[in-house]
Amino acid sequence: MIVATAGHIDHGKTTLVKALTGVDTDRLPEEKRRGISIDLGFAYWRTAEGATIGFVDVPGHERFVRNMLAGVCAVDHVLLVVAADDGVMPQTREHLAIVDLLGVASASVALTKIDRVAPARLREVMAEVEALLAPTGFARAAVFPVAAPAGDGLAEFREALAARAATLQRQHTGGRRARYVIDRAFTVPGSGTVVTGTVLDGAIAEGDRLQLSPSGVVTRVRAVQRDRRSVPRAAAGERCALNLAGIEVGEAGRGGWLLDSALHAPTQRLDIRLRLLPEEEAAHWTPVHVHIGTAHVPARVALQRGAALGPGATAHARLVLEQPVAALHGDRFILRDASARRTLGGGVVIDPWPPARRQPPAQRAQQLAAMEKPGAAASLAALAECTPEGVDLDRWQRAHNLDPGSLPALLADAGLVALGPTLALPRERVERLHAAIEAAVDRCHREQPQAAGMEAHALRRACGESLPPRVFDAVLRALAAVQRVEVASGRVRRPGHVSTRNPADQRMWQIASPALAAAGLRGLTVAQLAADTGLKEMLLHDLLRRQAAGGEVVRVTDDRYYLRSTMAVFAAVAHELVQTLPAGHFGAADYRDRTGLGRQLAIRVLEALDRLGVTLRIGDVRCMRQDFRAVLGAASAPGPVSAPATAAAASRQTRAGLPAHPR
Repeated sequence: MIVATAGHIDHGKTTLVKALTGVDTDRLPEEKRRGISIDLGFAYWRTAEGATIGFVDVPGHERFVRNMLAGVCAVDHVLLVVAADDGVMPQTREHLAIVDLLGVASASVALTKIDRVAPARLREVMAEVEALLAPTGFARAAVFPVAAPAGDGLAEFREALAARAATLQRQHTGGRRARYVIDRAFTVPGSGTVVTGTVLDGAIAEGDRLQLSPSGVVTRVRAVQRDRRSVPRAAAGERCALNLAGIEVGEAGRGGWLLDSALHAPTQRLDIRLRLLPEEEAAHWTPVHVHIGTAHVPARVALQRGAALGPGATAHARLVLEQPVAALHGDRFILRDASARRTLGGGVVIDPWPPARRQPPAQRAQQLAAMEKPGAAASLAALAECTPEGVDLDRWQRAHNLDPGSLPALLADAGLVALGPTLALPRERVERLHAAIEAAVDRCHREQPQAAGMEAHALRRACGESLPPRVFDAVLRALAAVQRVEVASGRVRRPGHVSTRNPADQRMWQIASPALAAAGLRGLTVAQLAADTGLKEMLLHDLLRRQAAGGEVVRVTDDRYYLRSTMAVFAAVAHELVQTLPAGHFGAADYRDRTGLGRQLAIRVLEALDRLGVTLRIGDVRCMRQDFRAVLGAASAPGPVSAPATAAAASRQTRAGLPAHPR
């Protein structure tokens, strides 16, 4: 458990921590000379039950609130310290407001210096503290009168802290990517750069490669220390020190984060839920200082033009920051005024990467309200309903630092369908769009039987919704993947639809198609096909062009066409080569050897497969781009590759030094 102190200067925070742990957290010479805390101090206490409690001792002077904020950004419990002789003071109030705005889970109060006051004064101060806590989230916090130097009341206080540490339950740590907030950086002779901070999510272990954010510098964790002991790893909620490789101390420091590289996405705009303190107000473009994590950045509060927030108001707003920061959904922040002398309010990040393009205010308000809903599934479902362009799943997962393995169940609970790896829409909307597309294509086939299909842009308009192109394309791809429609040359048709259905064309095709099938991989030129069938060459050219538009044949050269089924065999040959050759891809010579075609024709066949999206050319070699069956249908298996041909092909790839391509 991590405990941060809070309270006015000279109320005994450092003395109390020393009495509990035996550690003097004032480490700087100036702190020793002046007798006040200036920067953060750290100490640890191991309870009798074996739990470790880490203390972050913060400065109480108003000039060092910035340092105080860096210490309370990632704690489990706050120890509010109030001196019985002074009572509640200005920094008592400000520190309490800060930890309340940060949503710290729990707190307790230490009434110090009780040996200096009479019982009546002690009762008076206890009443002040109770009144101070009443409107906050700490209204039921326990109060412990203590005199640290003499040890009065410390035993009961220790028992309460140990009991709290034993029952602490941290949520949402499993499967999340690592996030570590840095509060200090220094150099250790012989070791190099060391940072201290808190693991907020996931875990960090020796050997991990992490990215410093917002700078983007990549580093490796050499060693992990927790409670001054070397450990193999540190988990969420634990303070630790990390020895880092490949990074200078000047590159790290307070304000930075160490992140799993998938989370590194610095931002200068944050959509937030803002809560002002009862005595503060804000207008559009108010200059502020933002404290988020351990970072401190100047910014502006953006409201709707002409809008203003009165004292104690809560509302959606946007922060426009002068420098990039690392932030995720749910991160807490504090706002201070332009002179950094008083706290204005705070809140929580809703969207760390809001859209740059201005949206209708009502729609954006709906989206932010959806993102605030409790429960990931409910929030995701509500967001999808008010986002016509669909939810960007990659962005959503990153913003919430969700376990990628949880996504299928989350989508099912939310009633959404993933269209590809990054887009999600409500299932009902997808089914409605599927039905509209199929109905429009069927209507086109009935009304224009000679057409090769319906033009895609006309089909999008015919669906009856104002569909963003990205959504329409994703829905269309999903339909094509299950072979309910086919897309070719910018037109959409039903599988098996042939645009040339007049009697003359049908008679010609009944003669030409068996001849093309009999030719196999060798194929026929149009002139050869005309000679074999007795049909006129000019009419065959016209027929084959229209059949190609309908997808029945594929044009390989200007005068050579192959049946779709024959192209499936060509694709199967390519698939077999990828599977059997050690490098995982093949060259034109390998393909020529396997098919028995001449080099020029083999290359033209491969170019046709590239256009169909079956193969992908990378330099002088090719790999499979997708399963050919989804494009061309199943094919009869090609004959086995002879051992000499395979060996020769493998030898050519080995000599060329080609890298293996993932299949």
